[in-house]
Amino acid sequence: MTQFLPPNLLALFAPRDPIPYLPPLEKLPHEKHHNQPYCGIAPYIREFEDPRDAPPPTRAETREERMERKRREKIERRQQEVETELKMWDPHNDPNAQGDAFKTLFVARVNYDTTESKLRREFEVYGPIKRIHMVYSKRSGKPRGYAFIEYEHERDMHSAYKHADGKKIDGRRVLVDVERGRTVKGWRPRRLGGGLGGTRRGGADVNIRHSGRDDTSRYDERDRDRDRERERRERSRERDKERERRRSRSRDRRRRSRSRDKEERRRSRERSKDKDRDRKRRSSRSRERARRERERKEELRGGGGGGDMAEPSETGDAPPDDGPPGELGPDGPDGPEEKGRDRDRERRRSHRSERERRRDRDRDRDREHKRGERGGERGRDEARGGAGGGGQDNGLEGLGSDGRDMYMESEGGDGYLAPENGYLMEAAPE
Repeated sequence: MTQFLPPNLLALFAPRDPIPYLPPLEKLPHEKHHNQPYCGIAPYIREFEDPRDAPPPTRAETREERMERKRREKIERRQQEVETELKMWDPHNDPNAQGDAFKTLFVARVNYDTTESKLRREFEVYGPIKRIHMVYSKRSGKPRGYAFIEYEHERDMHSAYKHADGKKIDGRRVLVDVERGRTVKGWRPRRLGGGLGGTRRGGADVNIRHSGRDDTSRYDERDRDRDRERERRERSRERDKERERRRSRSRDRRRRSRSRDKEERRRSRERSKDKDRDRKRRSSRSRERARRERERKEELRGGGGGGDMAEPSETGDAPPDDGPPGELGPDGPDGPEEKGRDRDRERRRSHRSERERRRDRDRDRDREHKRGERGGERGRDEARGGAGGGGQDNGLEGLGSDGRDMYMESEGGDGYLAPENGYLMEAAPE
């Protein structure tokens, strides 16, 4: 397909001319030929110096020895400078040391960003300030980190010396001391080998950690106080944690007790509901038994008619038995079984309201009255049947034409006696 391209495009695919060969300018190292062969150093031994005539070897200085030598030289130079400056140093004739030395306070370890106005605000709380002199570097002009504060009264200086030590200003705790240059005899500043600091003496086992303002006993006491305070805070935190654990346990116990009480109340309600149901069931059963007993007695009383009853007396209202109505024998109304039944009946009736008792009493009276009327009619029918049947003995001899005479003659003051069971029944309403 490329042969059909135009000439200008075919020229792009044409190969270039071959690179022309040029002979090298010099031979390669492996192509060179050496005229003299390699040899040893034996021919040159005679050129060396005789070892017996050579000077003794010199010992070179090691790096550690060189550093130690420089340090000793620096200490010696510094000692010479200190001795020279000590001869020239006189704090009483210093032009920068002005004012009363016994009213001047020395403040060190000051933050480099702290200004003179900030120092004045912090230290004016102890009394009026007369002058504040902050020390600056002569070469760079930056603050050196310490200052001198002169009070108007000496008592104010003593108050600041006592209470301002360790005060935090701009995030740093300052060191407060009196001016010792003009008040302490033989005093030398830090730059001349004096001062109270001991943080540049060596390692951690040599340097002192306190400021040197007081003896170490005070700072040891302060450390002990700090340790006691730390232990007290730890104990307080432990007590708080233990108190919180006890509170959580008590809350859990209260929660469990509330749940148990709620469960117990629910169970008691269920038990009370069960008891109420059982009581209602028993009361319904007792009412059912009483109803069945009354129906059975009514059936017995209605089915027997007047045949089982004894012949009433013509002159008395009581039954023809020799004893009184209440003494009908062991099976009468005064027997132990009948007394128990009466007590049960009275106990059951006591649970009813007055209205229910009145309604039941009226209903019983109506039933007894109707049964008496039915019994009287049945007695009259039997009496007619006996008279027409040839004088059959049906137990109704001596009764009048009205069958109710038997019930009317046996009526007492409070009712009449049922002949089949001996119960004292209430009289039917007129």
